[in-house]
Amino acid sequence: MIFSRLTTLTTLAVCFSAVTRASPVSSLERRADTSYTAAADGFASLNGGTTGGAGGTVVTVTTQADLVKFAKASGKHVIKVKGRISITPKDTEVEVTNDKTIIGIGASGEIYQGGFKLNGAKNVIFRNLKIGNTYVEGDEEGKTQDWDGIQMDTASNVWIDHVLFEKGGDGLIDSRKDTNFLTVSNSVLQNHKKAFGIGWTENVIAQITIHHNYFLNTNQRNPSADNIKYAHLYNNYVVGAKSYGHYARGKTEMRMENVYFENSKNPVTADTTAKLAVSGNVYKSTTGTTAKNQGTVFNASSFCKYTLTPTNNVLSVVKAEAGPKASICTS
Repeated sequence: MIFSRLTTLTTLAVCFSAVTRASPVSSLERRADTSYTAAADGFASLNGGTTGGAGGTVVTVTTQADLVKFAKASGKHVIKVKGRISITPKDTEVEVTNDKTIIGIGASGEIYQGGFKLNGAKNVIFRNLKIGNTYVEGDEEGKTQDWDGIQMDTASNVWIDHVLFEKGGDGLIDSRKDTNFLTVSNSVLQNHKKAFGIGWTENVIAQITIHHNYFLNTNQRNPSADNIKYAHLYNNYVVGAKSYGHYARGKTEMRMENVYFENSKNPVTADTTAKLAVSGNVYKSTTGTTAKNQGTVFNASSFCKYTLTPTNNVLSVVKAEAGPKASICTS
């Protein structure tokens, strides 16, 4: 584990009906809601909000059988993962249905050699987990399988927070087929080729927030955002991207703020058909394309209130705070 044990940060983004200017905040002011009933921020806070299994049955699971049982059970469930659950056969994606929170206890909750899939599911939260180690040796392109850490097809209101993804079989996160009202925050995507793909649709309806994430030594899809109505990316740390960093594809409309790129190729890329607004980024030892503003882009604060970390603090804040934390869901 590459992160020190520090107090968790908060995303500090709460849905807000009025237009509010984003303002800087120091790392000491960013504190996470450590309860397992925490609610989402960003676009996942809209459309009625994303609360997962809050208010429902609370269970603790230590086996694959129980994880599978409760993940697809009817009704609201908070599913607390205790320790490592090894998935067999390797690469199996556990189906998750509506109104579920799947959260690791402390920093040890892990889905080993497996992942999750959502097919039309609504109101789902993944927090404080490690997911991965499904990589097939020699298959860097993921051609022999289509298994992801979290795969979402036509899902709605999903929050992924404080999750560490690494060495997946195909993608670490795939948001596909009009998955909407998604927030990915405070997470680590590392040591893999295809990190975070968004799209697989000709429709332009998805609204997605991606903030305070650590993309470490990934090749592509950091993320690749294709045909996204509103994509708000801020305060991410991207280091060692071998192909490209943040990519606005197709008809995506993307606002990007205070992102720290280091030792990466083509840090900001945009198709000519996309709209892009970039501000406050840092580029350290980067090469290749750094796309500029093009077109008129949505005002993120007209949807939700959010607070920006100053870009020079992003490296230290994200490295210290992204990924699972012992202080989240302590028992």
